[in-house]
Amino acid sequence: MQILPLTGALGAEVIGADIRNAQDCVEIKQAFTDFSVITVRAQNVTPRDHRAFAKGFGAININRFFTPVEGHPDIATVLKEADQANAIGENWHTDHSYDQIPAMGSILRAIELPPFGGDTCFASMTAAFGALSETMKDFLLGLRAIHSSRHAFGQSQTEHESYKTGRLKNADKATQDANHPVVIRHPLSGKPALYVNPDFTTQILGLSASESKAILTFLYAHCTNPDFQCRVRWRPGDVTMWDNRATWHKAINDYHGHRRLMHRITIEGCELHPAKEGI
Repeated sequence: MQILPLTGALGAEVIGADIRNAQDCVEIKQAFTDFSVITVRAQNVTPRDHRAFAKGFGAININRFFTPVEGHPDIATVLKEADQANAIGENWHTDHSYDQIPAMGSILRAIELPPFGGDTCFASMTAAFGALSETMKDFLLGLRAIHSSRHAFGQSQTEHESYKTGRLKNADKATQDANHPVVIRHPLSGKPALYVNPDFTTQILGLSASESKAILTFLYAHCTNPDFQCRVRWRPGDVTMWDNRATWHKAINDYHGHRRLMHRITIEGCELHPAKEGI
């Protein structure tokens, strides 16, 4: 097995491994801890294998909003048909940050790929926090923020293409609001990491609306620095897993006129604690 870093900030590709092999999974789990994003190349697996691999990391979260794979209610369909304009997840985000207990990670399996494009980009929130000034770090360590699913998946979105085409569902179930530290202590690495994202974070507590918007706008621009990023170029059979507590991600929608089909499993996480004790 080879574990090859993708960039200096995060990400690695795993070559010569099999997610069905228990011994390989020991090394894969360590790589996940070390790199936050791992792509296990050239897997020839079934939905049952996908599920078994996921359960090695924790309980499976059944997504409220994504249409499931037929016969597999715990596997979400991530699909863009050739005639559809929008891809799900085009904006930078962190899966399930709107839950009180956010998801630990997501495992995406490539089923059908376009002839070009369709990559996924990731950004390290550990690197992003580390690059801030000490004054800004101290300011952020004392803050908490609200995250919500309402504006992203709720009734206001039912006219969006993803709902009209059946790729998303259950807008009436978008009632989640959560309160998390702006800077968390990562449950695996123990390192401080920013925990806000453009899709689901709505307000920093204790600040006025204009102050909150200004700080979040600054952080969102800061976090998209290419120095903090890696990019996964998919190949058929690849299985990519990322840590939602340490990263952002976004789907690149640059393959118009072609179909892209992925299967995703999300893993339950744990309560997030502030990086600064006593807050």
